[in-house]
Amino acid sequence: MSRSAHAYVRGSTDQFYRWVEAHGETRIPLGPPIWICGDCHVGNLGPIGHHEGRTVIELRDLDQTVVGNPAHDLLRLALSLAMAARSSDLPGVTTARITEDLVAGYERAFVGDTVDETVDELPQPIRVVMKQAVKRTTKHLLRERLGGKRQQIKLGPRFWPLTDAERTAVAELVPTRPIRKLVTLLADRHDEARVEFVDAAFWAKGCSSLGLWRVALLVEVVEPGKKRTEKRTASLLDLKQAVGARSPWAGGMDPGLSHGERVFRGANSLAPALGLRMAHAELLDRSVFIRELLPQDLKVELDHISVESGREVAYYLGMVVGRAHGRQLDPAGRRGWQAEIAKRRSKTLDAPGWLWQALVELVATHEQAYLEHCRRYALATDRLGQADVEAEPIPLPALVEATDSPSMQSVESAADAPAPVQGM
Repeated sequence: MSRSAHAYVRGSTDQFYRWVEAHGETRIPLGPPIWICGDCHVGNLGPIGHHEGRTVIELRDLDQTVVGNPAHDLLRLALSLAMAARSSDLPGVTTARITEDLVAGYERAFVGDTVDETVDELPQPIRVVMKQAVKRTTKHLLRERLGGKRQQIKLGPRFWPLTDAERTAVAELVPTRPIRKLVTLLADRHDEARVEFVDAAFWAKGCSSLGLWRVALLVEVVEPGKKRTEKRTASLLDLKQAVGARSPWAGGMDPGLSHGERVFRGANSLAPALGLRMAHAELLDRSVFIRELLPQDLKVELDHISVESGREVAYYLGMVVGRAHGRQLDPAGRRGWQAEIAKRRSKTLDAPGWLWQALVELVATHEQAYLEHCRRYALATDRLGQADVEAEPIPLPALVEATDSPSMQSVESAADAPAPVQGM
């Protein structure tokens, strides 16, 4: 999180909603109650592998999803883009233009009686990531995650052993109908294929998982081959504990779902390609959601952007989020929300006044919090690095205690974050 102000915003969900709780009712319009991402920053949008073999751009992390106010997604994405511009040392006027482009892209999805699903030409930074995504294979995925085409998960800094009870519970989950249906969903897999347990391990994947139970599950898909042989292919599944969302439910809209089912339903409403590839379950008194990892699932990183690419990305991602919201509304609902967004615009900025005013406050708040975060968490490590001293490994109890800090709960570690896309 100390890598840049933009990286800090990715992990500051708690701080964002503290501001919303303090100012939201008077500063932010009340949009129609629909499923929202709840943590709509740039890193949570990107290429998603479709079960039919193609790749689409969607929301890709729905841990915070609820039926809530769509204005929260719009504001959080505006904040993420603004901090990316600041981390790239772009002038303040660029932030204003990026905000205009974000709103323009978002509004485009609400024009007409049906949601416009036209696929526009991708902005250059997203086009680069998309080209990487479509070329990737399962071998790439296994090499990145497991260090190669393995028949087991190698324990170490990232993967820790499960207890006997945990391992047994995970293994017993594999042959169940929801998991078999999930794994055989891909178009190139036989519907009646057998799914066999291979290995499983606790996955220390990143700060978003600290304090939570997360498991990497390796299975084999066994299908009929040629001449009465069997075709075996590896599949890697991610089992993640779901806990209460920080984003607020719209009044009276909380249906009392398990947290795993909440994430599952939100994904199906906001990101159909991802939602179809998910399941949920109760495992050892934990609510979990499960998805198969595909090689096409990548993040868009905007650590360094130019004025032109920043504006193009803002428009495009605004359109992606607008479509995710608009699909859930009928024509009258889309027109009403579009009219609300169009209100209160000044002569100098083609974006809602409430959005700009809230954005200015949030940027200032997060800049201050980012510097304080660096002082508290990164300064000691930096000093050790300058002295060429290797830091002591953090004992597990201390690591768990660190999750009590809201700023440590919801961002992936720098070690897990993909390398930033260059040339942006």
